Amino acid sequence: MTRFQAGAFGLAGVFFLLYPVLRPYSDETTVHGLTAMGTTAWITSHLFAVAGFVLVAIALPVRRAALVAAVGAGLTLPYYGAEVFGLHAIGLRAAQDPDPALLELVDAVRYQPAAITMFGVGLLLLAAGAILAAVELKALAIPYAVAFALFLPQFFMPPAGRIAHGVLMLVGCVLVGWKLVRTR
Repeated sequence: MTRFQAGAFGLAGVFFLLYPVLRPYSDETTVHGLTAMGTTAWITSHLFAVAGFVLVAIALPVRRAALVAAVGAGLTLPYYGAEVFGLHAIGLRAAQDPDPALLELVDAVRYQPAAITMFGVGLLLLAAGAILAAVELKALAIPYAVAFALFLPQFFMPPAGRIAHGVLMLVGCVLVGWKLVRTR
């Protein structure tokens, strides 16, 4: 099981880095900016994040942390589904018909009260799970915990900050995986 867990963490780290690296960035307050959401890169990058959340939730070796992270992932993933597929459909429409009214649809998807609440609580639970894991796994898991604690704030960073966060996620996940192999 430990090799699987270590491999899952390594793969999750790569996925969490690919998410901000491959994600197309544009001014999403403009109709032209919406067209980035209609790209394959939009879907691919967001699905890397989805896979990363699933992998860390199933690979955490600390039972309590795994449970908290699994609930967090369960609350986070529906929002990512809306981001991936709902906003992609709006982006495709914007590419065909650049109607400014489409901007309101993006806000309706992203800021629907139940959705944004589930997303925020889910990310906080993922951070709590990472912190619980770091308490058990000690120093090598601290970057992992810090990276998850910064997951929500990184959405307010420019692309370079988001990519730097992806690097931190990669480092944190790889260190946890390495710790798991080392303590076998």
